[in-house]
Amino acid sequence: MATKIRLARAGAKKRPFYQIVVADERSRRDGSFIENVGTYDPTKNPAVVKLKTEKAAEWLSKGAQPTDTVRQLLKNAGLLGKEPVVAA
Repeated sequence: MATKIRLARAGAKKRPFYQIVVADERSRRDGSFIENVGTYDPTKNPAVVKLKTEKAAEWLSKGAQPTDTVRQLLKNAGLLGKEPVVAA
C-alpha cells in the first residue's frame, strides 16, 4: 500500500482549512485517512501550520511520499532538508 502525506480540505465555502493527513494514495481527497499529522490554515496572515513533527518524521521514514504543497510545508518546518541538485 503506497501512502501519501497530503491535505484534506475542511472549512466552509470560501474559508478553506486543511488537515495534513497520511492516506492511501487511492483514497479520495476528503475520504478515509490513516492518521492526522497536523493542520494548515492559509486564511491567516501569515499562514498557520501546526505539525506533529514526530508523527510526520515517522511516516516519512516509513516511505510515505508528501505531495508538492505538503513538501513545502515540511521543508519550512525543518523536516525535509535541501533537495538534491540534479546535474543536467
